[in-house]
Amino acid sequence: MMEQLLFDHMEKVRKITLQSISRIPEEAADHIPEGFRNNIRWNFGHIAFIQEKLAYGVLGEETKIPDRFAGFFAPGTSPSDWEGKPPSLEEIEQVLTEQLERIKGTHHGRVEDELPEPFTNSAGITFSTAGETLMFNSFHEGMHLEAVKQIYRQWKLQSQRK
Repeated sequence: MMEQLLFDHMEKVRKITLQSISRIPEEAADHIPEGFRNNIRWNFGHIAFIQEKLAYGVLGEETKIPDRFAGFFAPGTSPSDWEGKPPSLEEIEQVLTEQLERIKGTHHGRVEDELPEPFTNSAGITFSTAGETLMFNSFHEGMHLEAVKQIYRQWKLQSQRK
């Protein structure tokens, strides 16, 4: 019962994320407004990267997103430090779409599983079970969606002035 509620909630949050990324034009993806450290592309890629870390990495399991996502979207990265061409919004969208179904399949019956060792995130919150990390991810995803919304609003204002 609780597992199904968790998966349903993850689906709702990811649906909002996918609707958002599908509306963003590629030319807006790399805009970094004053007061921001990252762009829209980074925020969407970071959502995928962190979800993968929280679903698999903290369990000591193999992650399935492209290896190059780490160099672009891991915590502490920034577009100003990128080397090479980052993934397109379309590629990130494909990863986000595939990721949720894969997690639901691999975590079915496992949300109560204890992590090999407790995981403490950068905010100082410690997680002990797979389900706890998945629940936290919905908050994390929403936080970055709000950043996307703010950056996109700034991009639209700036492009209207031109």
